[in-house]
Amino acid sequence: MRTAPVVIPAERAVRRWTDGRRGVLDLVGLPSIEVTVAGRKTGIARTTSLLYVPRGDDFLVMGSNWGSPKHPVWSSNLRAASTATVRHKGEQFAVSVTELTGAERKLAWDLAVEFWPGYEMEYELSGGRQFRIFELRRV
Repeated sequence: MRTAPVVIPAERAVRRWTDGRRGVLDLVGLPSIEVTVAGRKTGIARTTSLLYVPRGDDFLVMGSNWGSPKHPVWSSNLRAASTATVRHKGEQFAVSVTELTGAERKLAWDLAVEFWPGYEMEYELSGGRQFRIFELRRV
């Protein structure tokens, strides 16, 4: 969480320099995507770089918010949307958005923690807030 003020601007800069093909997370060996979704209140398209967990051809994204006790705004926007746009390795495409709940969420959470153990630390930092988990599936 302490690195967020440095990582987020660096992520934006690297994305600009590479025309969206790479981000800081990619450079340190973690897969990332850019997700663009309409703001739930304004309707203005908002783009956020996110770590993702691959699940087949789909992308799982976690609303960890760097361990903050509050849900990230992008997750509220995704929650209100049925579709979004993903930019992955320079390719841009539409995706359907599904918030995972119940047993499906538990399976996704276990996969995410196996893939990136830092999620457990972020969960503890957040005070045990249940992270929103979304599946993004290419349309």
